[in-house]
Amino acid sequence: MALQIGDIAPDFEAQTTQGPIRFHEWIEGSWAVLFSHPKNFTPVCTTELGYTARLKPEFDARGVKVIGLSVDTLDNHEPWSRDIEETQGYAPNFPLIADSGRTIAGLYGMIHPNASDTLTVRSVFVIGPDKKVKLTLNYPASTGRNFDEVLRVIDSLQLTARHGVATPVNWKPGEDVIIVPSISDEAAKEKFPDGWTTLKPYLRVVPQPGSR
Repeated sequence: MALQIGDIAPDFEAQTTQGPIRFHEWIEGSWAVLFSHPKNFTPVCTTELGYTARLKPEFDARGVKVIGLSVDTLDNHEPWSRDIEETQGYAPNFPLIADSGRTIAGLYGMIHPNASDTLTVRSVFVIGPDKKVKLTLNYPASTGRNFDEVLRVIDSLQLTARHGVATPVNWKPGEDVIIVPSISDEAAKEKFPDGWTTLKPYLRVVPQPGSR
């Protein structure tokens, strides 16, 4: 069965470009993003890794650790990193897992046999400090991911975890949010003393907590 939202992210030991890790220990109470790459020295992956390296300060500001995975060997990661820096302007500044045995790819369901029985698809897992999977995304090998969207989703996940709200379609930080149906009007008065707008009994809109 595929790894699902709410599941505990499988623990593993791995060799990375920043030394050996045990995944659950490496998370250490932080949020984490684990994302896979079909193969080293491929064009789309090269652009993704460079862009993620450029965004690392944004992940750091949110308390999020980033780690990549490729099914190539560790000795291939260093020369590829040089190519990434040369072509994208940023070298990977986060660990890159060497999963040549495809053990971790198997744990996380990153290989989709009907697409390729040897290479991983472009999987993304956002994992919370409780080590539970909060988000999964899978892209085909031919399509680069939108890491600005990954940051937006993390903003939503962290906000909703703190304040008991949900975010509407196309939400961006600072915009209005939705009070979740499980919070009664009475309880909402305590959480949101400045009030809210009721569009329907199940659709109550309120300014983003902490945005003012």
